[in-house]
Amino acid sequence: MGKRDELIAKYADDLKNKCGMTPDMDLLTKVTIGCGPAIYNDDASTVAGSQESELETVKNNFLIKKLGLADGPELMDAINQAIETYGKSERNKYRAVFYYLLVKHFGKESVYG
Repeated sequence: MGKRDELIAKYADDLKNKCGMTPDMDLLTKVTIGCGPAIYNDDASTVAGSQESELETVKNNFLIKKLGLADGPELMDAINQAIETYGKSERNKYRAVFYYLLVKHFGKESVYG
């Protein structure tokens, strides 16, 4: 099993145990691949849920640019909902899991089709 496969297994575990959902492994794999080399960097592989600048970056670079959503208050609402789902007290929110939650929230699985 390669490093990426190990990370995907870890992300699936987070979705099951911390988010209380059964992951769509095909989608999770595609979202993880979409994160690129960031998943191998300790700092870049996680989302700092308490940093406003980090959340703005997720909104602009992922929700607007990648998923093609129009800017609006519902984007930040969805980000905050993903933080709640993952668990506010959870220090390491993996970027791939976070993005997966957002893709599911907006029903944008087709972006990774």
